[in-house]
Amino acid sequence: MYNPKSLKAEEFICHEEVLETLDYADKNKENVALIDEIIEKAKLRKGLSHREASVLLACEIPEKIEEIYALAEQIKKDFYGNRIVMFAPLYLSNYCVNGCVYCPYHLKNKHIARKKLTQEEIRNEVIALQDMGHKRLAIEAGEDPVNNPIEYILESIKTIYSIKHKNGAIRRVNVNIAATTVENYRKLKEAGIGTYILFQETYHKESYEKLHPTGPKHDYAYHTEAMDRAMEGGIDDVGLGVLYGLELYRYEFAALLMHAEHLEAVHGVGPHTISMPRIKHADDIDPTAFDNSISDEIFAKLCALVRISVPYTGMIISTRESQEVREKVIRLGVSQISGASRTSVGGYCEEERPHDTEQFDVSDQRTLDEVVCWLMESGYIPSFCTACYREGRTGDRFMSLCKAGQIQNCCHPNALMTLKEFLMDYASPKTREIGEKLIEQELMNVPKEKVREVCKENLKNIENGQRDFRF
Repeated sequence: MYNPKSLKAEEFICHEEVLETLDYADKNKENVALIDEIIEKAKLRKGLSHREASVLLACEIPEKIEEIYALAEQIKKDFYGNRIVMFAPLYLSNYCVNGCVYCPYHLKNKHIARKKLTQEEIRNEVIALQDMGHKRLAIEAGEDPVNNPIEYILESIKTIYSIKHKNGAIRRVNVNIAATTVENYRKLKEAGIGTYILFQETYHKESYEKLHPTGPKHDYAYHTEAMDRAMEGGIDDVGLGVLYGLELYRYEFAALLMHAEHLEAVHGVGPHTISMPRIKHADDIDPTAFDNSISDEIFAKLCALVRISVPYTGMIISTRESQEVREKVIRLGVSQISGASRTSVGGYCEEERPHDTEQFDVSDQRTLDEVVCWLMESGYIPSFCTACYREGRTGDRFMSLCKAGQIQNCCHPNALMTLKEFLMDYASPKTREIGEKLIEQELMNVPKEKVREVCKENLKNIENGQRDFRF
């Protein structure tokens, strides 16, 4: 039944193939010769199959795990350098008709306050985000065809892009909404979205149907096949992710890689991003009710193995995770993080972070300035760059550059220029001082002298009030 080129969910995410993969991994988890062979293949930076990666996940040999971690760190540097892309979620509406048992927005939750932002409220939220320094948003909305129709999402995207406050501008809007039709994906593409993101939650079909007992999301096949419809609709940057803790992590990991392989096999381009969320406490959700939670150690190992298995993908970690956890997994392959997130509808305009309408608890509650400062002190370049999306380097065009290791030739200077904007417009004195020194150091790492000179000139222009330079 397993066929990565099939467009049927139960054939490209084949339950029997996952089980056989896990059995194969168990039988070979101490097979040092095979493990070494797989690690050597991973060093070629062309990725691993779901079976190969599952063997490494099952392996518990300490020195081999250290080799995996070291390789993940190196591959991250080779593809993405020391840049960390910054973004924030923007919740438009928590109206939802689904019955997802792990989400407080589920239909039966009668005591959570339901809210849908007006366009004026969206404007206020966006200004609040711009005034922090954000340039990239991921918009979120519950599934409700009456309250949150595609027309509302499209109007909201138009509003977001239209707002220019002081030197602020949202230059890329990623969209995380429910699975929809090819026609609606076409409309989202025409609206100028960046990445279409949809978490699978779990690839285990039986568990999926139990976790989504009611509502349109109950349809496993329709949900799992969404990325194919998105790509048919012209969206060539798509983002995958499972919610770790709902099902056995080894099952999810193998199936996630199978989904990535499927996108490559059918569309010639794999996932632009892979998100790594773990289930967290929320309004009426107790994460201990789900018996598949994973430790920080296993979570770190998963991040490292996603990096070496799908080396080109952007890996996302949100403020669900603590500063300590984020610090560890950024080193192992994460390339995008959120900062100063509020996971409630209208939360950015509230003086205090609302607790009663959050989709999940935020573990890392630092300001964006604090997160930016922390990253720089740790040797990373916080990047607010959106150049690839705006220059049309998406889908296979981005992936071909990334796989060839060439994306850094424009991403590194772009990151420095957008960081300079942040320092000039939003940073605290301490953050600005650290940032100016970092930019001076990192300029020397721009490979081409001509690009370096143009970047230096642009940095001076930014100091003189100009904005939005990009390679």
